[in-house]
Amino acid sequence: MTFINKVAAVELINLSKGKIFTAEFRKKDNTTRVMNCRLGVVKDVKGTGMAYNPSVKGLKPVYDMQLKDWRMINLDTITRLSINKEKYLVR
Repeated sequence: MTFINKVAAVELINLSKGKIFTAEFRKKDNTTRVMNCRLGVVKDVKGTGMAYNPSVKGLKPVYDMQLKDWRMINLDTITRLSINKEKYLVR
């Protein structure tokens, strides 16, 4: 397992090119969430946009592959990342 910082984790997520990855992070209620997700999904996108900019709040919109719905990853509390067959511990 490789140690990376949060900036590198965000960069890896942004460079995932629509591939499925696993992220572990702490939710707002302080519970841990492990999510299999991906970027670039256009299902259920209406084209109206969001009411706010998630990056200002430290969030990344992703498509949850298990719930088949859109969710947010809290980039400030991300602890683990598994992407491109590599596992990372985020500090």
